[in-house]
Amino acid sequence: MKIAIATKDFQEVSGHAGQTRQWLVYDLTNHRSNQLLPAPSRVDLAKDQVLHVFEDNEPHPLDGVDLIVCASAGDGFIRHMKKRGAEVLLTGESDPALAITRILAGEALPDPRFDITTTLCKVRDLFSRH
Repeated sequence: MKIAIATKDFQEVSGHAGQTRQWLVYDLTNHRSNQLLPAPSRVDLAKDQVLHVFEDNEPHPLDGVDLIVCASAGDGFIRHMKKRGAEVLLTGESDPALAITRILAGEALPDPRFDITTTLCKVRDLFSRH
């Protein structure tokens, strides 16, 4: 399983996942519960690879990710990621390491905080190609 966490400067969980450029990707394919968490790889997307504008006509650096973790995302982003084979988990947890640790432990994550950009995204998603 691969989990990608949208971040701000690779330090905290980011809102507005469709505009996020910096991602931490945890490859947990060979991870066992009694092992230390593997170090994430850092993915820094180019402007044309940001998921809001990406055309889906070529491979993407986040291809193969099973779960996206972010603080906020619009319905269009969630539908888009589902088409690409990934579920989206929204959280109010700001620490990426704590978020991944809680996910692996099967613990509930805090609910996402209010984000005005999510409301704006919902309006934009009414006209989205996704």
